[in-house]
Amino acid sequence: MPRFMFRLPLLVLLLAAPLFSESKNPADYPLRIHIFGHNQTTFYHNRSEDEAKGEGRANLFENGDVHAVDFSFDCSDRLKNSFGYETYPARWKKPHQELTVLMPVFGKSNAFFTCTIKTDVKDYAYTAHNGSMSSEPSAAFKTWMVKHDYDPEHGKNEPIRSVSPAGPTNTASPK
Repeated sequence: MPRFMFRLPLLVLLLAAPLFSESKNPADYPLRIHIFGHNQTTFYHNRSEDEAKGEGRANLFENGDVHAVDFSFDCSDRLKNSFGYETYPARWKKPHQELTVLMPVFGKSNAFFTCTIKTDVKDYAYTAHNGSMSSEPSAAFKTWMVKHDYDPEHGKNEPIRSVSPAGPTNTASPK
């Protein structure tokens, strides 16, 4: 009996571990987040990266809508900005307060880590053009998305350039 009592806590711990770990399956993350920029401080322990803390700005794509998000984070790995129109999978941990973002491990295909960010969701969307950030109403951004067939929630990750009779137009907006 005493031998069983020592093994029981170990068994419970092993069985409960999957309940506390975050899923690394992109299909479990229905939202998309485009990180414009952030600043961070990386902390090291014995010359090995231990954690990264910081804050930043992003656009969150949820149920066909887009909203600007100011965020802070404390993650096990460094956060990366989105490249071009790239977005990362995300899901709400606490609606409109905390998002869990699925970040790729660079240099390893199909490897991910999760990072929980604390959010301040805005009523507008961020835009970037020629290195300058600004904001615009979410409805105007959504109009741009429809015009350029851009919908990262549904796999349309690159905007399509519109061509008018007068010639090509610029797709610059949300980067």
